Amino acid sequence: MSSLNEAQQRGVETANGPVLIIAGAGAGKTRVITHRILNLIKNGVAPGSILAITFTNKAAKEMRERVHALLTEDTGLNLPISMHERPFVSTFHALGVHIIRENAALLGLTRHFTIFDRSDSRRAIKEAMSQVFVDPKKFEPGIVLNMISRAKGEGIGHLEYADHAKEYTEETVAQVWEKYDAILAKEKALDFDDLLLKTAKLLETHEKIRMHYSSIWKYVHVDEYQDTNRVQYKITKYLAEAHRNICVVGDADQNIYSWRGATIENIMNFEKDYPEAIVITLEKNYRSTKTILAAANNIIEKNRNRKKKTLYTDNDAGEKISLTASYTENEEARVIADTTRSLIDKGVSARTIAVLYRTNFQSRVLEELFIKKNIPYQLVGVRFFERKEIKDVLSYIRASLNRDSWSDIGRIINVPVRGIGKATIAKIMSGKEELLPAATKAKVANFWKLLADIRTELLEKKPSEAVKFVIQETGIERTLREGDSEDEERLLNIRELVSVATQYDHLPPEEGIEALLSNAALATDQDDLVKNEDAAKLMTVHASKGLEFDYVFIAGMEQNLFPFKHMDENDINEMEEEEERRLFYVALTRAKKKVYLSYSMIRTVYGAQRINAPSEFIEDIPKDLIEDQLPEKPSGAKALFIDF
Repeated sequence: MSSLNEAQQRGVETANGPVLIIAGAGAGKTRVITHRILNLIKNGVAPGSILAITFTNKAAKEMRERVHALLTEDTGLNLPISMHERPFVSTFHALGVHIIRENAALLGLTRHFTIFDRSDSRRAIKEAMSQVFVDPKKFEPGIVLNMISRAKGEGIGHLEYADHAKEYTEETVAQVWEKYDAILAKEKALDFDDLLLKTAKLLETHEKIRMHYSSIWKYVHVDEYQDTNRVQYKITKYLAEAHRNICVVGDADQNIYSWRGATIENIMNFEKDYPEAIVITLEKNYRSTKTILAAANNIIEKNRNRKKKTLYTDNDAGEKISLTASYTENEEARVIADTTRSLIDKGVSARTIAVLYRTNFQSRVLEELFIKKNIPYQLVGVRFFERKEIKDVLSYIRASLNRDSWSDIGRIINVPVRGIGKATIAKIMSGKEELLPAATKAKVANFWKLLADIRTELLEKKPSEAVKFVIQETGIERTLREGDSEDEERLLNIRELVSVATQYDHLPPEEGIEALLSNAALATDQDDLVKNEDAAKLMTVHASKGLEFDYVFIAGMEQNLFPFKHMDENDINEMEEEEERRLFYVALTRAKKKVYLSYSMIRTVYGAQRINAPSEFIEDIPKDLIEDQLPEKPSGAKALFIDF
């Protein structure tokens, strides 16, 4: 407790009843949650009756490890406490998987139901659209999927959506949704949003199930509460129903996910939901310099829809914020690359540097310059589990456990090539396997036997050994070994999957492989950062949430880019501008030592050059916190004159 400040200690020691902890960026919220869990256990609360929910695998893993370390190292615990029993630390989606697996029969599923990732869902949406003759040129499948996803996040199911559909687009989406749900049901599968929606419905409609889990988890913790949507709000409310020992930690100033259903109202209305709630504010920042915090405070105080707080720190004032104006995005990228190279040459570790941008299209020119300057970098957003060779191996595992997963079977029945064509696959899927020629029947029979052998391995061997069996017995390893240099890289990737699987070897075989599949399906952009490569990170500001770096570049500080204005909008409304301001606040507070802001006077967008004004956010930072860098003459370009 002596290592915590006064506000943190209050958060740790306020054990019973509803607690709202407003935790500013870098204020040590994870430290408070983990020490709070330790304190509960030291005061006699059984570890298994404590639940902590967060949003990403990375955050859950870090919290789990820190709780384990605290329990292991604390000499005040009366050991042996049941050290096989641990607090349940999980993401929302993994919690949903856990509850659904234990109640699968009620949903017409088995324990080994398939979890559709985004690409699986998109494929199924396309299939559903074709079944109801919807033209994908008129209705983009990704947009249809987003509309369904948004409705599910609001707690709305297909029938309710269809009943309230008022115009042609909604009616069309309702038709597609009906077929999409039928595809999921046929394959004994759920998508990401179902993991939450089905869990909420189970808790809502089955009192015994609700009381079962709320009696198990007597103390509920929710991290990043400002990022919860309606369904996540319902889940936490149901789980805390019996004891009302709910501690939520969050920061309205970091609510940046409204586009995927997160509602700031959940954290703003917590005291209405729980009138007896105790509110604790963490304002002391342990991450950033005084200069960075002064800029961040000035940015965010303009927002109206927030719980007032002002971050402060005992850290040094630090360096001023650099502001660079460039003529073009290429020049901007060159300045960023040169500065990054200079930092690395001075001994700064590349992994402590991040380049943030508002939209993904900005990464291309940055990548080109980083390659040219020979700067090691990692583009966050290229996910390990979405690589083709990894998905092939996982599809073998999923198909062997769930023979109704036709999307997986269709994916790998001819991978590696075994002479089974599309016509054969169509006959198998339509139940006409007996009509196949004898030679083809034999090939299909061998494939079914392979799946049966894989299932046996999965249920009897450690996950890492079972994954080795899959890549060897399927012929994937042999095929890649005989291929070109790109295949060699793919081979390294599937061998890395074996290393990933070792993380689950301590669990019983079936439980371990289920955990591997769940975490693979629920992986986020940040999960690939676990390797901690010594490389600068290039990512959107959204992807940087929860991370920290010594040096942060924020590129594209231009009006209508940051803050971002959609092409079909005449102007940014107040709600959108407040979220954009929160997004910039998040970007600033990722930095420990120094922030570099930059913008280009001309940027090519959708093939057309656009003349830009500096972002209004720059004007909100006091001038004494900024050092301006004048634009250099464009290299290798004709003279450029701009009359403002």
